[in-house]
Amino acid sequence: MKTYIGVDVGTGSARAGVFDEGGRLLGTKARAIETHRPRAGWAQQSSAEIWAAVTAAVRGALEAAGAEPGDVRGIGFDATCSLVVADASGGPVSVDPGGAAAEDVMLWMDHRAMGDAEEINAIGGEPLKYVGGRISPEMELPKLRWMKRELPEAWANAAQFFDLPDWLVHRATGGLTRSLNSTVCKWTYLGHEGTEGQGWDDGFLAAIGLEDLARDNHAAIGAHLAAPGETCGTLTPAAAEELGLPEGVAVSASMIDAYAGALGTLGVALDEDVSTRLAVIAGTSTCHISINPEAIFVPGVWGPYFGALKPGFWALEGGQSAAGALLDAVIARHSASAELKARAEAEGKRITDLIEAHLAGMGEETATLAASRHVQPDFHGNRSPLADPWRMGAIAGITLDTGMDDLALDYLAAMQGLAYGTRHIVEEMRAAGATVDTLVLSGGLAQNTLFQRENADATGCRVVVPAQSEPVLLGCAMLAATAAGDLADLDAAMETMSGPGEAVMPRGGDIKDYHDRKYRVFRRMQDDYAAYVALMKETS
Repeated sequence: MKTYIGVDVGTGSARAGVFDEGGRLLGTKARAIETHRPRAGWAQQSSAEIWAAVTAAVRGALEAAGAEPGDVRGIGFDATCSLVVADASGGPVSVDPGGAAAEDVMLWMDHRAMGDAEEINAIGGEPLKYVGGRISPEMELPKLRWMKRELPEAWANAAQFFDLPDWLVHRATGGLTRSLNSTVCKWTYLGHEGTEGQGWDDGFLAAIGLEDLARDNHAAIGAHLAAPGETCGTLTPAAAEELGLPEGVAVSASMIDAYAGALGTLGVALDEDVSTRLAVIAGTSTCHISINPEAIFVPGVWGPYFGALKPGFWALEGGQSAAGALLDAVIARHSASAELKARAEAEGKRITDLIEAHLAGMGEETATLAASRHVQPDFHGNRSPLADPWRMGAIAGITLDTGMDDLALDYLAAMQGLAYGTRHIVEEMRAAGATVDTLVLSGGLAQNTLFQRENADATGCRVVVPAQSEPVLLGCAMLAATAAGDLADLDAAMETMSGPGEAVMPRGGDIKDYHDRKYRVFRRMQDDYAAYVALMKETS
């Protein structure tokens, strides 16, 4: 039996899954990864710890699947768009001003380079046209600009700068080929210019103070790029031994985690054109990804990215910097959370399950319970379509109640706030010419029935939930099957391995009217926050 391994490195863990030729999940395993936060808004990890988690997850998934290592034909990696810095020998270069030697990864959610992002946006340049007009501090060039200025010794010692998905491929194969997906989406590489370095804009790099990166045909950031599904080599003897796999297993060009989720979901068995679907990958943060045969430019939405998901197609990427993290924060900051956490542990349940059960008992129609409670969800900035990383969140409608009813309302209003954020992104995409009418969910929140329903009702879109329980891992397995040569291309992989899905339809009527009103409140709260910031900048 031919099998394929998908590896997903998220913010808090590495997960691996073993799949058969039809996309059936045979077994999974996860291993936690520690995040270090030396300062507010900073987040660092260790690539050595990440690789150790990957190897443990792969070995555990093989055991859980009862699979023979010799049957594995290919392996595909995805990860968060985090920056990994290595020296000439491949060893770690610390990104920590305190010198923590092992902390060589600047996580995607690290906002230390917010000022550099703003300065790059002020300088301008052609590549910014392809990131919605504004670069984000979550992307790599602002982080590199910060590092060059603030850590000159580390900068001088650095020989290679990787996006984390590409570093995983490097660690597995020993090669330096970068993924078109990562470089186009997070490094301002222009994929429509080709895959042999032609897409780097050296004038732009020089204008923002990173002319060093153009040396030796961009050797430090990627002289040769590979499209998703292309083979980047095979496992080295050392990597094969660490992973518990035979040498010679094909390794695919990698993907950012959200794009692996989009690949694993957009092919779900439906009748209409794939370009009408928006993949919503909802985990710690949320990404919204669509593909189109033509380039569509949407202010505040990343892209269009040529070839980032499928050859010949342009991708658009919206997102929210905090989704699951937002819900966690809303719960954690409430006085009723400690008692609720103890109860969840005693009953062996998730905190969110208890909250949603409580909501169900508060009224016949859950959605309208939050008519007077509003959450503006930009707690970690607005990724899109406002593209303002400086934004913060707000909760309106607070009373003197500090009990479980109040916590449940905060949670429901936060869930609705996330849905309104998705509606805002969809509206901007439609205004620019995209024809989105279906949301295809994946990620940690995809199985949450409240999240499904609120997104359908708030956006007016059909919501589809794939039957596949691990669509992100499945996307990586599709990469693996294609890289191994067992499937002709990603189209064939999507058709063969995606499987069916179930639809949740918007209810319309009074529920639609309710959400239309709350959406106007949501937009007003965003405007009001910007006004508050402007007022505080005024001088007397």
